[in-house]
Amino acid sequence: MTQIKFGTDGWRGLIADDFTFDNVRRVAGAIASYLLKHEVAALGVGVIVGYDTRFLSDRVASAIAEVIAAAGIPVLLANDYVPTPAVSYNVKKLGAAGGVMVTSSHNPWNWNGVKFKAKFGGSATPAIMKSIEDELDDGAVPSGRPPTPSQKTRTSGASAKIPVAKIEEVDLKPAYVEAVSQFADLDLIRRANFKFAIDSMYGSGRGVLTKIFDAHGIRHVAIRQEVNPLFPGINPEPILPHVALLQETVVKEKCHAGLVTDGDADRIGAVAEDGSFVDSHKCFAVLLNWLLVYKKWPGDVVRAFNTSGMIDRIAAKHGRRLHETSIGFKYIADLMMDHEILIGGEESGGIGYGRFLPERDGILNALLLANVMAEEKKPLGQLVADLQREFGAHYYGRRDLHISDELKDSAIRRAGDPLTTTLGAYSILRKENRDGVKFFLDAPKHGNGADPWVLFRASGTERMLRCYVEAATPELVEEILENGERFVKHA
Repeated sequence: MTQIKFGTDGWRGLIADDFTFDNVRRVAGAIASYLLKHEVAALGVGVIVGYDTRFLSDRVASAIAEVIAAAGIPVLLANDYVPTPAVSYNVKKLGAAGGVMVTSSHNPWNWNGVKFKAKFGGSATPAIMKSIEDELDDGAVPSGRPPTPSQKTRTSGASAKIPVAKIEEVDLKPAYVEAVSQFADLDLIRRANFKFAIDSMYGSGRGVLTKIFDAHGIRHVAIRQEVNPLFPGINPEPILPHVALLQETVVKEKCHAGLVTDGDADRIGAVAEDGSFVDSHKCFAVLLNWLLVYKKWPGDVVRAFNTSGMIDRIAAKHGRRLHETSIGFKYIADLMMDHEILIGGEESGGIGYGRFLPERDGILNALLLANVMAEEKKPLGQLVADLQREFGAHYYGRRDLHISDELKDSAIRRAGDPLTTTLGAYSILRKENRDGVKFFLDAPKHGNGADPWVLFRASGTERMLRCYVEAATPELVEEILENGERFVKHA
């Protein structure tokens, strides 16, 4: 039997290899069993199930719905491709026991996966994910609702006759579109008269931003809105080189910014008016600065371990407490449950707001970036340049190294070894190991630029190690990435 291991936001696998209907049903059974034990009060509403544009996602969603309904739990099944944050929003709005999203997010076309959203409308906490994994390891076969005192104890055997609950197809988009539209000032965006390029990367965000912009008279052009589960020529991840078409479109169409969401539309990327890529760290910094200067909303700031140090500097200037978490939005969502959090973000483009939903949301963040531009009356590239001048030059890079498990494990061991004191020409000033191993280097800072660092982090679900770097110049980022790759591959 295939071992199913959950990553930072659920389970992913290769279609027809480990991502099979049998394994999907096993995961659905574990989710149903968890809900029957821990979310009894919300089982009347049931579970929301959505899906993205990947190959067979709609059929996989139907299979999941059938397993959950067979356990006696009602299911609200999306009637169309839907952004992940729309599932999360409807979970909270309707008071559902949880949400299941069939997606592999930014992975290549031949992957698919299952995300689970908790009843609070966000990434399930580490404790919840551990409980579902335990159910999976135990081979859970859910038997239906917990018995009342007047009922005999039900078992998971053939003698347990559980009425199959109803599966109802619903449109999850209207309530979500209304909510994000109210969170941003769309009239202000319209009056600013900026022009935007919108890229859905063939993903399930298709048509959502265009519908909002059409309804409010906001100028825009749109690309890659059609359904194509092969994601031709790209992975649906809003980073270089996959945003090349958006960069070309922004320049050709004379747009003031390009806004791009990933395969399930919970992550954001952007392009400046000159066609240059604006990574998720800069998006996070622009949004944070705007919230603190213009909105002045209360709350702390959260960033993941692999996110830009510029966030620390902006938070410090405004006297806001900064929290650092392990990698994965579930850790940020967990913190949002116990603290007043203004904004939380991660390296992959996931950014969320405590006063909206403890969930990352690419559609919402696209609207808010447009909102910042309208409020400050500046195109996106100018906003980024302003922050670089005030808080120092920060540049970022990442390499995904596809290597064997043996080499991956060896690299992490060597990185953590106290005898490893240099990387390339630079001494290691200190190490941190919250999630992977991070070296802070004595490389040049160039005035008040970024403190240079490199992070080595092994994937828990793939034969891959990611190398993340931040420094004060693009050239230094590239040099450290090269040194990092050599370190990993030369045991």
